Amino acid sequence: MPSSPLRRRLRAHGHALKAVIMVGKQGVTGALRKELQQAAFAHELVKVKIASECPLDRFEVALRLGAEPGVRIVQILGRVILVYKRHPQEPRFEGKREGKLEAEPESKRVSKRRTRGRPAPRSA
Repeated sequence: MPSSPLRRRLRAHGHALKAVIMVGKQGVTGALRKELQQAAFAHELVKVKIASECPLDRFEVALRLGAEPGVRIVQILGRVILVYKRHPQEPRFEGKREGKLEAEPESKRVSKRRTRGRPAPRSA
């Protein structure tokens, strides 16, 4: 499972995603695993939808998908599983770019807190 800050960012980013992979009545097959690997390589963050006719429980599906090398389960919400696999060359959420995404100048943070919808006090 990813670290808490990374998991929070992945969940926020995954909220707007549409399900790329559907688990149907055959359950988790070799073809589905191959499709997951391809989708994870292309997108890094993949939403998997479990159809109602799937014979496996959603937690069993998550265990089987999470058993793939490098695949991490970020979230299980209803019949939707959010899966993350770090890209080997150009990671979008981890690695070099991670610090740039979270870095915010101290001056911006202070000004946001101080104003809160009203104009900032003027200094003389």
